[in-house]
Amino acid sequence: MVVLPWVITVFFTSMMNEGLPVEIPMGVVDLDNTSTTRKLTRMVDAFQSSKVVAHYPSVDEARKAIQQNKIYGFVLFPDGMTSDMVSMRQPRMSIYYTNTSLTAGALLYKEMKTMCVLASAGLGQATMQAKGFTPQQTKSFLQPIALDIHTVGNPWVSYNIFLSAMLIPACLLLLVFMMTAYSLGTEIKFDMQQEWLALADGNMFKAMITKLLPHTVLFLMVMYGCMTYMFGVLHFPAPGGKGMLLLLGFLSIIASQGFAVFIFGLIPSLRLSMSICSLWGVLSFSMVGSAFPVFAMDAPLQALSWLFPMRHYYKIYQLCVFNDYPLSDVMPNVIAMICFGLLPLLVIHRIKKSFKEFGYVP
Repeated sequence: MVVLPWVITVFFTSMMNEGLPVEIPMGVVDLDNTSTTRKLTRMVDAFQSSKVVAHYPSVDEARKAIQQNKIYGFVLFPDGMTSDMVSMRQPRMSIYYTNTSLTAGALLYKEMKTMCVLASAGLGQATMQAKGFTPQQTKSFLQPIALDIHTVGNPWVSYNIFLSAMLIPACLLLLVFMMTAYSLGTEIKFDMQQEWLALADGNMFKAMITKLLPHTVLFLMVMYGCMTYMFGVLHFPAPGGKGMLLLLGFLSIIASQGFAVFIFGLIPSLRLSMSICSLWGVLSFSMVGSAFPVFAMDAPLQALSWLFPMRHYYKIYQLCVFNDYPLSDVMPNVIAMICFGLLPLLVIHRIKKSFKEFGYVP
């Protein structure tokens, strides 16, 4: 409940502390072997995300290196490429990359394509200067439209900010699911449910609140500690402010505990309730909508996403914390989190009945 969340937090934030994957290994097949192709090789090697680790004599050798996971892509400079460039015969430069690892493939594709575009622009610039064009004319011809790009919210394009802000809370809420179901199931497993009820004077509401309240306080401390580390120490962007983070942490813990109690009330078994809670928590990683947007899913899956507390956490975080939108924009998600927290009211009497009538089933 304490150590593992911190291990997860440090693990994910340390693993992606560079923001983006850097020095992804790639290869070069240089069949032309001229000063121009060597310059292009040094150019792509100078990019942050790519690193030329090997030169191959043929495409087959480079393909085998990709299949053996030695490189994630390579560029092919065909024989006679430089002479074709000088003669304006439009040589074909080929790039190959694997999308088995989507992130590595996409970044390598971007770097190699940029190298091709810069090589083409450099040749065009030299040709136009030789013909007497002014620098302004050359610039207007090569780039008739200048792009002014603004990356909103995450200008560093940091995967750490994008992924850790989802993965760490999702892991924590998974632990809340499992520990809540476990704490209730162990009462039956060790035959202590009657003693527990007797201490609460037979009042199941009192018994449930007094049992789970220490868990709530502890999980809130852990949640706020992780948030302090991410948004205070690592300076993840949070324009929404501290108040929104405090509200989001409280709603997520209460909603997760309420959902786990509800599952235990439906299936008052230690093994089965923990299994369902762990399954639901793992599915949250997909249904949260960070890797694949929910609006692009099939309609039944879009409706199903409302049954995952982590989905509402991420929606509130994305809009109110990350983009500083008003809380009214996510009021349906806030109401859903509150409803998750109130779910135990539907099964509280069933739990009491199970404590009186059912025994432990391995």
